[in-house]
Amino acid sequence: MIESLRHSYNQSFDPDRYQSMLERIEQEYPGQLDFRIAETPVFVDHRFTQQMIDACNYIVEKIAAPDFLERTQSSIPDQWKIGGKEGKPTFLAFDFGVCTDENGALSPQLIELQGFPSLFAYQAKLAEWYQMTGPIDEKLSPYASGLNEHSYQQLLQKLIVGSQDPREVVLLEIHPAQQKTRIDFAITRTLLDIPVVCLTEIRGENGKLFYERNGTLHPIKKIYNRIIFDELDQQTEDVKRLGELLKGAVEVEWCPHPNWFYRVSKFLLPFLHHPNVPPTYFLDQIKQIPTDLSQYVLKPLFSFAGQGVIIDPTPEDLTKITDPEHWILQRKVAYAPVIPTPDDPAKLEIRLFYFWPDDAERPFPTLNLARLSKGKMVGTRYNKDRTWVGGSICFFESSSHLL
Repeated sequence: MIESLRHSYNQSFDPDRYQSMLERIEQEYPGQLDFRIAETPVFVDHRFTQQMIDACNYIVEKIAAPDFLERTQSSIPDQWKIGGKEGKPTFLAFDFGVCTDENGALSPQLIELQGFPSLFAYQAKLAEWYQMTGPIDEKLSPYASGLNEHSYQQLLQKLIVGSQDPREVVLLEIHPAQQKTRIDFAITRTLLDIPVVCLTEIRGENGKLFYERNGTLHPIKKIYNRIIFDELDQQTEDVKRLGELLKGAVEVEWCPHPNWFYRVSKFLLPFLHHPNVPPTYFLDQIKQIPTDLSQYVLKPLFSFAGQGVIIDPTPEDLTKITDPEHWILQRKVAYAPVIPTPDDPAKLEIRLFYFWPDDAERPFPTLNLARLSKGKMVGTRYNKDRTWVGGSICFFESSSHLL
């Protein structure tokens, strides 16, 4: 969104260099990339970045409030309340759509948020890979809070592994080799030297957990949790039973604790009142269906990757829902076609990563993820037949406050 840099990048774009980047990724991580990478990174100016940071600071104060755990207790489904020490939400992510305000200026609008890991290792590599596709001003950085590639990796090591033996820290997922995010798992394994473990490999005994490899049981002292429990509900009964082991894992340290997936989620949106947060309501608390229903989007609380979202809800859609307490109605925002491309301009969504070490008073921004789209839904699984869409990363204009 820095026009001069966008023009320069587009003018110098070389399809062969972009293809070389994809070939390099395949060479380094064969068969692991399962989503489209956009032809371009994103260049974001200080003003827009600061707007996102200000909105995140507002939300962070809500999360850090003394009564937050009590207020969000009902967000966790009874069947997936996990015991043990929750601690702080080690990782937070805030998704902003790039929109325009009433004056025509670009404005970030919060779409979703999560107390759950994102593509932390992959995005760091993606920033490096993008250097192959065209010139990127050395004054720009994808990192925040004074971090660089090296210090960011050190921070990941501190948060995920810490003082534990890396062999006893596991990245836990359901069928990780089948997940679209598996390239992030592979890079995490390389970066932190920790095993990637499938839930089907977990064994439990007296509150302790182990993972089985080649007939040998290895102790688990810490879990870098990548399991989305809504997805676990869709598995076979045998896999669900293994998930029950996690409830009794009293001698395991979590990073982050699974309950934070629900506490910091779409459940929080109706409690947020900020210029950069679209008005959102619990469906069961709406007394009368809005007359301008076409200006809203209907979302299930317990879903992931955009599943179950109804973009153009009708009154019939609302009345058919049997569990309205598990749905929200969110005011639509108009994504701006902000990224010029060789054909149609692309819309943009930005996810800011926040990390919260135990010794920090508040979580702080670290890295980011971007997604370009030319369709109704923003995400790497949509509009695959287009170019200059897909996963990307932002390079921020430097400022003493943020970078």
